[in-house]
Amino acid sequence: MTKPIVLGVIPARLASTRLARKVLRNITGRPMLAWVFEAASACPQLDSVVIATDSDEVAELCHQNGWPVQLTSPDLPSGTDRVNAVAQQIHADIYVNIQGDEPLLKPQHITALLQPFAKPHVEVSTLKVLCTPANITNPNAVKVVTAADGRALYFSRATIPYDRDGQARDGASPPYWKHIGLYAYRKATLQRFPTLPPSTLEQTERLEQLRFLENNINLYVEPTDFDTIGVDTEEDLRQVEALLRR
Repeated sequence: MTKPIVLGVIPARLASTRLARKVLRNITGRPMLAWVFEAASACPQLDSVVIATDSDEVAELCHQNGWPVQLTSPDLPSGTDRVNAVAQQIHADIYVNIQGDEPLLKPQHITALLQPFAKPHVEVSTLKVLCTPANITNPNAVKVVTAADGRALYFSRATIPYDRDGQARDGASPPYWKHIGLYAYRKATLQRFPTLPPSTLEQTERLEQLRFLENNINLYVEPTDFDTIGVDTEEDLRQVEALLRR
């Protein structure tokens, strides 16, 4: 079989809401986007990597450093929409959405993310990692529950599954899984996403992946041993900087 072409796309929206201008924030003397791009470029499973931004300032930084970049509309509402905009210009069989706030990306993440595509029926994949105790009730750490075959049943900022009988007190609670916001899509499914109206659950939880589930598009969730810190707050920024310094 011919090896599929895999393109890594880094959506890098400058006007982030929770942490202003976060893709340009300084981490040990370098913008966060530099860490993300270099981490993605070190993943041998990706045939190439491109940054997708809505900002001339970010594009200029990319040009200065020789990073491939595509300017996309500032009106695009999500990272998936930005990846799809790149797909209109650059052909690949599988597109990997690498958030611009994931400087702790490892090649092992991409290996796990692509593993489900060995099965031809898989259209979209993402990752999960066991929750730390602190993250079980943290709404910024999205939880996911899956079927036995790895198919996502639901994503939520709430603590799912709910431990109704207090099994945790007896040491018998089910594992809680944190979602890691990396995605891979086959081209046809990626192109379908913007044609679907924002869904009720998506808008309630503020989680774009729920649009797939509400439209009967299965997401397959692969476990990984390597957690990441998606940088959304000043505290996240400090934690990532401490890790990268080490």
